[in-house]
Amino acid sequence: MSEPVLEVKNLNAYYINHGLFGRATRKQVLFDVNLKVYQGEILGLVGESGCGKSTLSKAILGLHTDYEGEIIHYTNRPQMVFQDPFGSLNPAKTIEWIIEEPLRAYGKYSKAERKDRVMDMLRRVGLGPEYADRKPRELSGGQRQRVGIAVALIQRPRFIIADEPVSALDVTIQAQILELLMELRSELDLSYLFISHDLNVIRQISDRVIVMKDGRTIEQGTPEEVFNSPKTEYAKRLIAATL
Repeated sequence: MSEPVLEVKNLNAYYINHGLFGRATRKQVLFDVNLKVYQGEILGLVGESGCGKSTLSKAILGLHTDYEGEIIHYTNRPQMVFQDPFGSLNPAKTIEWIIEEPLRAYGKYSKAERKDRVMDMLRRVGLGPEYADRKPRELSGGQRQRVGIAVALIQRPRFIIADEPVSALDVTIQAQILELLMELRSELDLSYLFISHDLNVIRQISDRVIVMKDGRTIEQGTPEEVFNSPKTEYAKRLIAATL
């Protein structure tokens, strides 16, 4: 087994609910979650809406801080590929500006170096230089998701969290984006935490799979183990209803 890029130990996460008359209660949404993502691996995280997948990803990214337990990053903090690329791309800016922005914020590169890296990344995600001057509204959903992937990768992270990255796309475009993610993993030595409610997608792309229910990880193993020989009744029902 390769070295881990992420380790989550005994993670318990909470939200504050504000009820009637301003009374606040602290609700637990994750319960003793443990997982590792290894270098070069795609770890699939699957579960129904509301099971805690998004809270877990936010905690890993540092966007949710009300938790107990440990989140250990063995690389620089991961980058995110979002479900809705259109919502995460500035509609007033060109594609080149959007992809370049993380490099400008970092402040390390000259203008020429930034432009070279942007053009290289456009090529890597399957968009030519002619897309640089376009704006998000001029692109298809699949093209916008390619831009979202380029933004996530422009600072050359080693670990990516992909949160439902193909759920808004039709089946043909889904397959193209999944193939692109696999190619980029090989080219750039990436690791992914790939979050989805779609078991078919998880089965297609993952090296290992974790099943979540009600804030708990209830099953994990290889896709063959989880999908062909599920151990829990919940996983059996989920797989039977989907596949």
